[in-house]
Amino acid sequence: MSNAKILVVDDDPDIRDLVALKLSSAGHEILTADDGAEALELATGQHFDAIVLDVMMPGISGIDVVKSLRGSEPAIQTPILLLTARNQERDIEAGFAAGADDYVVKPFSPRELQTRVNVLITRSRY
Repeated sequence: MSNAKILVVDDDPDIRDLVALKLSSAGHEILTADDGAEALELATGQHFDAIVLDVMMPGISGIDVVKSLRGSEPAIQTPILLLTARNQERDIEAGFAAGADDYVVKPFSPRELQTRVNVLITRSRY
């Protein structure tokens, strides 16, 4: 799985850089954003094969970003993986109810994250 265009959104630069590095090392093209507003601007202005999105960010939360993207082109069908420290059942349910395709809790395995993103991309292409 390579040549996918992925948006990575996290307000923590260390997490954002780690995810971007891991996914780019697998051959993906990575764009990054550090908050929900920037994520919405990027994701509604161009096509991405997947979005990796933090939930807890200043301004617009990841949940609100997902809700907005699910109602707008070109991101309405884009696979979205939420990457968050929120691990309560109600948080996970809220993520999926908003329209997320997968949910990974921090701390996370970069290798597992890469695998999950690859699966989302593969499934969305077929």
